[in-house]
Order: sequence, then C-alpha cells, then structure tokens
Amino acid sequence: MRSYLDFEKPVAELETKVEELRQLASQGDAVSIADELNKLEAKAAKALADLYATLTPAQKILVARHPERPHFSEYARQLLTDFTPLAGDRAFGEDEAIVAGFGRFKGQPICVMGQEKGSDTQSRMRHNWGMARPEGYRKAARLMGLADRFGLPVVSLVDTAGAFPGIDAEERGQAEAIARSTDISLSLGVPNVAVIVGEGGSGGAIAIAACNKVLMLEHAVYTVASPEASASILWRDASKAQEAATSMKITAQDLLKFGIIDAIVAEPAGGAHRDPKAAIAAVGEAIRYELSILGTLSREQIINLRADKFIGIGRKT
Repeated sequence: MRSYLDFEKPVAELETKVEELRQLASQGDAVSIADELNKLEAKAAKALADLYATLTPAQKILVARHPERPHFSEYARQLLTDFTPLAGDRAFGEDEAIVAGFGRFKGQPICVMGQEKGSDTQSRMRHNWGMARPEGYRKAARLMGLADRFGLPVVSLVDTAGAFPGIDAEERGQAEAIARSTDISLSLGVPNVAVIVGEGGSGGAIAIAACNKVLMLEHAVYTVASPEASASILWRDASKAQEAATSMKITAQDLLKFGIIDAIVAEPAGGAHRDPKAAIAAVGEAIRYELSILGTLSREQIINLRADKFIGIGRKT
C-alpha cells in the first residue's frame, strides 16, 4: 500500500475512491462505471499536481525524507553497470553510511559515491540512516584521489540529514575528515557532478557535493542545518521548525535563484517516491548531459570553473 504524508490526505481520499471503483469494475460491468472512473482519476491526478505545485518548504522536507524515496542503492542498480564498491579509509575502518566505488555509467567508467539511508530497519541501522562517521568521508576522499589519478569523472548522490554527531565520530576527527573531503572535491582535476536526491544536510552533504555542477531533484532540500536544529538554536523552540524552514530558503527553487545549485531535475507527479524508475532515469539523463559538457574541458579549466563557482556564491552580479 502507498504511504501518504499528512498533507496528502485529500489526494489519499480521492485515490482510495478510485481504487474502490477499479475493484468494482473488475468484479462486474466495467462499462457502466467507466466514465465515472475516468472523471475521478482525472480529479485525483489534478489534485495531486496542484498540491505538489504549491508545496511549502516544510512539506518539501517531508517529501525529501519520504521512506519510499529512491536511495543510492537503487540509483546504482538502475544507472550503473559493473559497479564495484570499495571499503575502508585505510586509517580506521569501514563506514557503510557512504557507499563508494567504480562502475560504468552509459559505458563510461566513473567513480560514484553517495549516502545510503537503507530501506528497512536492519539496513537503516547498518547504514546509520545515511549519517557518516569520519571514516566514511576519508573513504570518499580516498576514492576521489584514485579517480583523479586515473582520469575518471566523479558523481556524488547526496542524501543525508548530516554527518553523524556522536562522541566516537568527534573523537576520530569528524570536522577534519569533512574538511579534507571537501578540499579534495574542490581540487579535483576531473569533472565532478553532485545531485541532491533527498536531504542535503550541513557539512555531511557538502563534503561530497563541492562539485563543478550541483543539481537538485525538484522536491529535495539543501540546508546548513535541519530546520528542527535551527529552530532550537535560534528560538530555543523546535516547534518553530516550519518557520525556520521557510526563512532558511532550503528548496531547489530558492537555491537556483541564489546560484548555489546549477539546475533542477524534475520529479514525477507526486514526487520521486511515486515513480522511482522515472525519477532515477531523469537524474541519469541530467548527469549524462553535465558530464558531456565538462568532458570537453581541460584539467585547468575544470579546476578554475569549480573555483569560480564557489567563490562567486553570494556575490552580486
């Protein structure tokens, strides 16, 4: 059964009625209710389209966190062939919150990495809900270095609430690991493209998203801190998270205006969770387009283009 968010209740009611009519049609004379079914389906589709065209930032956060939204493993299965994940940071151990490796994307060898949130309780615990520890970011830095050495483009799929804030992560140098990964991402001589496919939270996101091109899915969010955390810091009241979400300008539409991201990838009607295959295909096409352009540039041009991009953020044109 489809999982509905609270604000989707009007659509849920219509789609429930549509399903009931379909059941009746399958049991009896489908012709007698065909017109009514078609009208109700059109009404439900319009209600869904209208709802998602006017989502508030707080509602977009719920969509970005939807449990049925496609995660890294699904993107890897659909977009890559011969994908071989590599483990370990060669300093402490393995961190499964970030999955990284090499594979072929539309026949082209690439390095790909991203946070994996998991799809059930067991996998979510194994991947720590996509919140990486220092060894995860050091693994990402290690693989980016390998990609640079062998001239392979790097693709990052970002989906994390943020880096893991536990004591063990801090003891092993979380801030340094994030800074090092960000530095390496900024200095690569090969093209790199990041796509915010769900949540892009804080330094945990930027560590693998400091790229030549930063794309966002239509209903993804990208923020310096979660609205809940921001509300607690600014007002000492987590209940003001909706107000914080609106003030922080975390949506793809706002960030495109500010030049923080470079393009928005459209999602299927009702969000990526309703049609994961179509959403993943759209992301794949957007990545292919960006890599085809960046692939024509020299190493020096790639580095300078990336530097200009990030230095220019926030400056008036």
